[in-house]
Amino acid sequence: MKDLKSADPLHGVTLERVLVALVETHGWEKLGSWIDIRCFNLNPSIKSSLTFLRKTPWARKKVEDLYVGLCRSAD
Repeated sequence: MKDLKSADPLHGVTLERVLVALVETHGWEKLGSWIDIRCFNLNPSIKSSLTFLRKTPWARKKVEDLYVGLCRSAD
């Protein structure tokens, strides 16, 4: 069988991995300036941000779109 690659750029990538990669690469300050949400700007942590993003679809979409956009520009 042929290996089929998913068209979804986030296939197999967890939200935690996305967030950790963004924070390690750009830091909380820059992330908070790009996406102005309290969990990025006020006492940020991976745990609190994941909790918020899992409950808030619009914020999660912004984070995932940022990640995909930055990955594409790095290619």
